[in-house]
Amino acid sequence: MGKVSDHYRHALGGFVDLILPPRCPLCGEMVLEQGGFCGDCWPRLRLISAPQCGNCGRPLGADHSHSEQDQLICGPCLAEPPPHDGIRAVAIYDDLSRRIALRLKHAGRIGLAKLIAGQLLRQMPDLEEDWLLVPVPLHRWRLWRRGFNQSQLIASQLAHMHGTAISADALLRTKATPPLKNMTLRQRKEAVKNVFAVNPKKAGQLSGRKIMLVDDVYTSGATSHACVKVLKKAGASRVEIMCWARVLRDGEAGLEAMH
Repeated sequence: MGKVSDHYRHALGGFVDLILPPRCPLCGEMVLEQGGFCGDCWPRLRLISAPQCGNCGRPLGADHSHSEQDQLICGPCLAEPPPHDGIRAVAIYDDLSRRIALRLKHAGRIGLAKLIAGQLLRQMPDLEEDWLLVPVPLHRWRLWRRGFNQSQLIASQLAHMHGTAISADALLRTKATPPLKNMTLRQRKEAVKNVFAVNPKKAGQLSGRKIMLVDDVYTSGATSHACVKVLKKAGASRVEIMCWARVLRDGEAGLEAMH
């Protein structure tokens, strides 16, 4: 039955490509397959790779060897250890990666969730089956206005591609918050304080589990850190954050690391 479904899915994909030829999501140029970037745009994406901080995944200076990867901890993490257990991000947040995130979130290009999940898939080969994908939730009012939760779309695509379990509503956003865009870090933390809660019906899924918290963009960390704390309070043994892009402050790309 699965083979038959795969056959029809492949045939349908070929039909879609014939009617709507694959195009680069950034510039619109035709590409070889759906979800791919053109040869000009792909090299311009600032992808995150080793060496990275072993705690938060920040890219570090090129002078650190890959063999040291597990021992590298950046200065900010040494000064204030984060509540999470790591961040897996595809790209540094800039004009190009931002364009992808905004087209998904605000232009309704929900097909980009599959593209993002395909890139995140490369971050997951070492994950065991007992991990659980949990998307950062939207408040019901915002979900009603937008029509979808972009984080849930990404997590659902990732679950389908990788076979990892997902709990789409394990976390609830119990209060509406104003846009955080122009707030300071302190204001953001205050705005999301006591905003998230575990869904009582799903609490049993979280105890002792390793959680991958899925979001589109990691900015200040205020929202995701609030989610992490709630998940750990519910008994999660480990919580990592997975996202398409992460914001780096000036000078963070290449932070000095310590061992």
